[in-house]
Amino acid sequence: MREEEKKHTSQKSSVQKFFKKRWVFPAVYLASAAIIITAILWYQASGNDVAEENQYGFDQPTDNEFDNPALEVNRSLENFVMPLENPDKAVIEKQFYDVNASAEEQAAALVVYNNSYQPNQGIDISMDGKEFDVQASMSGTVTKVLEDELLGNVIEIEHDKGIVTLYQSVKDFKVKEGDTVKQGQSIAKAGQSTLNKDAGVHVHFEIRKDDVAVNPLDYVNKSLATLQEASLEEEQKVDQEEQAGEESTEQPPSEENAGTESPDSEQPAGEESTDPTEDQENPDANETEEQADPSSDESDDQATENPEDEKKENQ
Repeated sequence: MREEEKKHTSQKSSVQKFFKKRWVFPAVYLASAAIIITAILWYQASGNDVAEENQYGFDQPTDNEFDNPALEVNRSLENFVMPLENPDKAVIEKQFYDVNASAEEQAAALVVYNNSYQPNQGIDISMDGKEFDVQASMSGTVTKVLEDELLGNVIEIEHDKGIVTLYQSVKDFKVKEGDTVKQGQSIAKAGQSTLNKDAGVHVHFEIRKDDVAVNPLDYVNKSLATLQEASLEEEQKVDQEEQAGEESTEQPPSEENAGTESPDSEQPAGEESTDPTEDQENPDANETEEQADPSSDESDDQATENPEDEKKENQ
């Protein structure tokens, strides 16, 4: 037992002697610092490798499934849809007024109110006179909720800068200004309007780009980008037409037109003008010429009589 105790005491004393040395604690501190620095450098190197992989097109997974940029991308990929649940059963009471349509189609697309005719800026949709839920045609932000007896109340949803959808002749609002709505979300119920009583229970649906109404049927089942690109193409066509018009007005006259003379300038010298307008414009000149003619005739007669008189005198 004593021998074992001696061994334990000797071990403790050796450990104590080791830590009593001056270089032991600085060495421990340096070793721990080296381990910490090595761990930090390794972590940074692994982060740079992930960043380099992401630069070459690798998608980096995120834990946030409701990221705002993802919502914007999804919205741009959506297509415009009819603002009701069963579009196959819908009836279009009045079509959009198209300036390129036939005269009969344009007349059918006019809205009559107070003995005045107004072109229909959208389409009027009904469900055989029954009420139905009006749904958002595309995801967006509600920018206007207005009670209007003439139009039958109005809801406006903005989908992109300058691109909005309008829903008129609605009731029982289910949204308010500033709300974010998803495509297909119910926003109101179909109602009636004073402006178009003949349509009965319906919804007036419009799509506008920079406050200019377009035919909704031309963009149903088409993306938001299609409407943006179509508007850019139209602006380019208008600019090209304006440039062509300016070039045609500024074009100088051709050399052929500059070298040709009018028919009147080709009249040979010495010939009198036979234009009747000249005689009408100068009647006094004509009269003086007529008065001068008798005197010339008398002088001619005298010239012919003079030789006979000379013969008589000689005889």
